[in-house]
Formats: sequence, C-alpha cells, structure tokens
Amino acid sequence: MTSLRERMQEDLKLKNYSAKTATAYLDGVRHFAHFHWRSPADMGEREIRDFLLDLSLRQQSASVLKMHVAALKFLYNTTLRRPEEVAWLPWPKVPRRLPVILSTEEVNALLSAVEPLLHKAVIMTAYGIGLRICEACALQVKDIDGKRGLIHVRDGKRARDRYVMLPVRLRDFLREYFRQVRPAGPYLFAGQKPSRPIQPHTIRAALNKGLRKAGIKKRVTFHMLRHAFATHLLEAGTDIRVIQTLLGHGSIRTTARYTHVSSRHVASVQSPLDALEPREVRKPK
Repeated sequence: MTSLRERMQEDLKLKNYSAKTATAYLDGVRHFAHFHWRSPADMGEREIRDFLLDLSLRQQSASVLKMHVAALKFLYNTTLRRPEEVAWLPWPKVPRRLPVILSTEEVNALLSAVEPLLHKAVIMTAYGIGLRICEACALQVKDIDGKRGLIHVRDGKRARDRYVMLPVRLRDFLREYFRQVRPAGPYLFAGQKPSRPIQPHTIRAALNKGLRKAGIKKRVTFHMLRHAFATHLLEAGTDIRVIQTLLGHGSIRTTARYTHVSSRHVASVQSPLDALEPREVRKPK
C-alpha cells in the first residue's frame, strides 16, 4: 500500500488538490484497504460495493459516505487507471439543510464579546467580507488595499483568487489593530511565530468563547459567519450575482440557497391567496 499511497499523493498534487482534500482522500482509501486487509490494487467492484454497504449499515453520515466515494473514484480513475471498477458507482444523495443564520443583533453582540484584539480582528474580518476560516487566517498585510477599498483574497476554494470590498468600519478597525499589534511578518493575523498565520482551531475556540459570553444559544460554527454575511447582504437588497462574486462561488445555484434562508425575502412574498377578490362569507343556516 505504501507505493500506491505515494503514487496517489503525487496524482493529487499534480491535479492541485488542496492539502485538506488530499488528506481526506488518502484516509478514505486507507479505510478501504484496512476493511479488506488487502491492497486496493488487488481489489475491484465487489470489494468496493461491500465496503460502502458496510459504511451505510453502520449509519455513517451522507457526507462521510460521499467523501469515501470520491476517494475511491479518484484512486481507480486516476491512480490505478481502472475506471471500469467505479463506473457504476453513484454519488450518495446528501441532504441539503438550511444553515443557522445569526441576526445582525447577534453578530454585533458576538463581536463585542470576542477578545483579545487579534481574535476579534479575524472574526470581524471574516463576517465583514464573507471569508472562509482558512481564507481569513491566511490574509497578508499586502492584501489590504486601503486606497482602493479592496481586499485581495488569495487561493480560495478551487485555487481561485478574488477581490472583495473593504468596509469602512473594518478599515478603521484594522488600522487600530495594526497600530497596536504591528504584525512583524507577512501575515495580517500571525500565530505564535510571526512567520506563520494564526491557526483555525485557535479562532474556533475564540468564537465559541465569544458565543457563550454573548449568551447566544444557537449552534454556531465559524462558517455560519459567511452564511450570515450573504443573507444580510441579500436582505439589504444586494444583487445575488454580486454576492456570488464576493463569496467566490463557481455556480449561482450555490449562492441561490440564501434566498431560502432570508426571512425578510420570504416574509415579503405575496401569496396568491391575497390576490383573490374577497367574497362574502355565507353564514350557515
């Protein structure tokens, strides 16, 4: 399995998969090999089917099952060059649940509760411009263009760069942050070593602490700040294609789900019942 793992690692690098995705795929193939105690090179459709059925019977989540399917498809399509072994393999149906959305009042309370200044700066930046946690942590000082009012987001999902706006409140806050912290390295939000960015797990811990301090009972993850950013923009009347560009979505369908969670948009829709002409209600005899 060692040489096969190395080949798969090389293929993942050649296709420029992210480190996170590569690790997940390699772990998925390792689980498959350990399940049968054989090299995947010596197995095929029957063993793949038995492995995935076992995952389903053990009631693994749809997202976990999908990750293993993706890993096996990559292994047999690309590394082993035996696509016939996975040609039959369907993608599991993953339920699409609506995200929990923080109100503007809750976001304001959260930002007031988060400390120290460094952690607050990361979380405010992420909400203010709709960043993923890895994008927020990786921002560099040179990415902030105060004169043009822009922030350069580098190496987003699928290695896409994009520009987003620099809100006035965030600009002023970052100036104060920079005055007090004085980042010594290239990263705007440095970790313990100035040459390395702050780690996502540190920010997640700060977020959870801030949520408790603010008294917010909702089950909130860092990514929900991004959901809140998109929903609040939509409710303020921002065009959905502008929101798509700001979020770095490849498809408008991904952005369109925020129309389902915007309470203001849903509440403003007129039911066809209200368009009917009123009729006199007859009293029962």
